This record gives sequence, structure tokens and C-alpha cells, in this order.
Amino acid sequence: MSLTLTTPTVHDETTAAALAPREQETLRHIAAGRTYLQTARHMGLSKHTVDAYLRRIRAKLGVNSTAELTRLAIALGL
Repeated sequence: MSLTLTTPTVHDETTAAALAPREQETLRHIAAGRTYLQTARHMGLSKHTVDAYLRRIRAKLGVNSTAELTRLAIALGL
């Protein structure tokens, strides 16, 4: 197994603005440690919709893992 180091991406308020309000809310829940199912129940959605939101967030922000999503949410103040 090899590790690849990458340069941290600088994210700012425009990054957060690129996300729809429901995507931001979903990101907040996941970053707070909630599961997809807990997030879905709190938001009144199916877990499949939460999964779709998170896939879109990952694509928009170029993030691959939940840990990166959490770090990004904290950096953005979400």
C-alpha cells in the first residue's frame, strides 16, 4: 500500500456557496458524527437521498472520504 501526499486545498466561503442549502445541512449532520440514517430521519429524507447529496458534495468539492468532508465542514464553519 502506498500513500500519496497532496497539497491541502484552500476552501473559502465561495466553496460553501457552491453547495445547495440542503447539501450544507447534510454536510453539517455528517460532520457532527450522525449516520446517513440519522441524518435522513432528522431532515425528513430517505437515506438514499442523503447518499445522493453526499455524492454531489464530494464531486463538487473534490473530496473522497467522510473524514475529508468533516475536516472541510469544520474549516468552512458549518
